[in-house]
Amino acid sequence: MNKVLGFDLGTKTLGIAKSDVMGIAHGYEEFRFLEGAYKQALNHAKEVIDKEGIKEIALGYPLNMDGSVGERARSAERFKASLLALDPSLKITLVDERLTTVMATRRLLEADLSRAKRHKVIDQAAATVILETYLSSKENQDGDQ
Repeated sequence: MNKVLGFDLGTKTLGIAKSDVMGIAHGYEEFRFLEGAYKQALNHAKEVIDKEGIKEIALGYPLNMDGSVGERARSAERFKASLLALDPSLKITLVDERLTTVMATRRLLEADLSRAKRHKVIDQAAATVILETYLSSKENQDGDQ
């Protein structure tokens, strides 16, 4: 199985997760950038993609709770388009990320991490949940064929 990256794009952070050859998602890093400086995040994402030899990405798609597309979701769409402009061969799938931060926070609380430590890794943990969601849906699609 090819390695896949999971991205959780925020306004100041890019949470990154990576799957291993067994298809298990692991936190990779939490990249911090100046608020709204998406070009920094884009350049860093491209560095990771190149370094890890990635061809497939699960990008968090922060829809509103009612399923509508808001500004944050449009930001994810623009980030996807910018990544594809840099490398058209990438396969980038938008993954509904509603409640992923809640799920990630629960996991970190169960791991008994302090508030300060949770704050440092929450987006990385959310990226892991996004990647797990993607890998699981992909596995289910493969099983249906």
